[in-house]
Amino acid sequence: MTNPASYRPKPGEVPDSPGVYRFRDPQGRVVYVGKAKSLRQRLANYFQPLHALHPRTATMVTTAASVEWTVVGTEVEALQLEYSWIKEFDPRFNVKYRDDKSYPYLAVTMGEEFPRVQVLRGAKRKGTRYFGPYAHAWAIRETVDLLLRVFPVRTCSAGVFKRAGQVGRPCLLGYIDKCSAPCVGKISPEDHRALAQEFADFMGGATAKYVRRVEAQMREAAAEMDFERAARLRDDAGALRKALEKSAVVLPDATDADVFALAEDELEAAVQVFHVRGGRVRGQRGWVVEKVEDLTTADLVQHLLQQVYGGSAELDDDDDGSARAAEAGEQPPREVLVPVEPTDPEQTAAWLTRLRGSRVEVRVPQRGDKRALLETVERNATGALNLHKTRRGGDLTTRSLALQELQEALGLDEAPLRIECYDVSHLQGSEVVASMVVFEDGLPRKSEYRRFAVRGEGPDGRTDDLASMNEVLTRRFRRHVADAARDGELDDQVAPASGPVSGEVQPGIDPATGRARRFAYAPQLVVVDGGQPQVEAAAAALAELGVTDVALCGLAKRLEEVWLPGEDHPVVLPRTSEGLYLLQRLRDEAHRFAISYHRSKRSKAMTTSALDGVPGLGPARRQALMTRFGSLKALRAATAEEVAAVPGMGPATAAAVVAALAGDAPAPALDTATGELVD
Repeated sequence: MTNPASYRPKPGEVPDSPGVYRFRDPQGRVVYVGKAKSLRQRLANYFQPLHALHPRTATMVTTAASVEWTVVGTEVEALQLEYSWIKEFDPRFNVKYRDDKSYPYLAVTMGEEFPRVQVLRGAKRKGTRYFGPYAHAWAIRETVDLLLRVFPVRTCSAGVFKRAGQVGRPCLLGYIDKCSAPCVGKISPEDHRALAQEFADFMGGATAKYVRRVEAQMREAAAEMDFERAARLRDDAGALRKALEKSAVVLPDATDADVFALAEDELEAAVQVFHVRGGRVRGQRGWVVEKVEDLTTADLVQHLLQQVYGGSAELDDDDDGSARAAEAGEQPPREVLVPVEPTDPEQTAAWLTRLRGSRVEVRVPQRGDKRALLETVERNATGALNLHKTRRGGDLTTRSLALQELQEALGLDEAPLRIECYDVSHLQGSEVVASMVVFEDGLPRKSEYRRFAVRGEGPDGRTDDLASMNEVLTRRFRRHVADAARDGELDDQVAPASGPVSGEVQPGIDPATGRARRFAYAPQLVVVDGGQPQVEAAAAALAELGVTDVALCGLAKRLEEVWLPGEDHPVVLPRTSEGLYLLQRLRDEAHRFAISYHRSKRSKAMTTSALDGVPGLGPARRQALMTRFGSLKALRAATAEEVAAVPGMGPATAAAVVAALAGDAPAPALDTATGELVD
């Protein structure tokens, strides 16, 4: 526990300006991020006597070891920077709204040459129009099945689309008129894109004109006595009306709005949002969050809007669509209806307006249809909170009990909030790999998982389990020791209370690359899969590196015994122990992660050819060699002149192939500028 007075900044050091501040723990991790209109006034609130602080705030300031800040020009900039840092550092004391599941969206991939209608989850992509989210994927598919009668847009995967074009025959949907079959040229790319655009416009709320258009075509066909076509159009109009009936009108005048409501108690809060587009409820989402900081309802609304809509800015900036960012945020509608105004309503509205590109209004409805809809959303939030308590009421208690039992059984000074577990996997000593899984507060933290390709010291790379475990622990904690030493040197040069300046190296960031380090920080407990021999091998690795502040144990499979280093007898936990159950979950997760990595490496090794990696030899040339010689054995017996006679092969590449197959030396490198072989 840290004394906040030890890192409290001097009164004149903190500027009286808008900005964002970060609290860090002794290992350099960011544990809390906040923003303020006045940094001086806000930070002063954290350094009151501990008895005057909220219990969660007191825990945060005693966990932290330093505070730093960044001054910005406006409060809107502070809002954006706070959201960016929460996403980047994932502080443990900040409220984070997490979906209780991954909600499906109806997506139209307008960025493709032939747009496709499909159900998507997860991160959003550029060039794709999204509708929803929906509570169930089957609800989307029912709606799509109805609309394909009127808008026969492609729904097949890329593989099915390509195969249909190759054989010149559409799939079943093309034959039953639920796809316009662009794969075989029944419709031009331009007309198919226009059809997809109409589908998207209908889903976006422009429904009346399409219903009127189909009905007018039906009457026209009837007047021309084309009754077969008129009947088909009558069914199409019925399908459109049925699709509209699935989302009843809740707001007049084709209103676009997101309606948020909260239900909360002292420890948790449940959030529900209804997405209303064109006056109809197009989707619903829900979150449940633990209150890890002292927040009012207005603060909760402020953080909620940041995290729901903040990702849309990331989507615009991230050109390559990488998975670095979390799920992209929603596009703000014209109206955002909330139960109470956020902490900074004007700045929040200005920020959302900037994201949307047009005016966004954030307000609390007082009467009428919008107030009635908000009350409906509030009832949903209350029900979600009650259901969450029923389902997970014992979960927090169980996790705390498991950590407490481990603390007592292993003789630890404190509960092991971060636990790392290691397992080794191989097949008769070949393709040796290892895994590291991480549990924090008794739950998996998959972003911190790591896997190792064990190098081994033998001439063929083979190694036994004990040597592999020693190697993996050495590699993991050697990096930790080096990072700790580097951070110690930096702390001697940088005052902990000073704000970051240009070029400053931040703790937890690799100064050589500027990126987050591969290993975040040391655990309180290391668990190895195995008995006394594996534990002693791991203990030897930690002792050699001088790591003394990390506890160690092993879990043997046969009798589920817990082994400690230097002990002749194991610790036997009761079979009903929550601590033992947590260790078993750790062991099983490490085993699963190691096995999956080993299988992928083994599959790759089984499909590797001796010709792979030969400089200058690509797939076309490898195919030409196999066509000419028929087998690798015949190719190995050929001379360099015979290999060079194959079309497309030059003397330098032929010599590289012969040398690679000879096995006497590794394949020589090829100078692409001169064509010469390089030793």
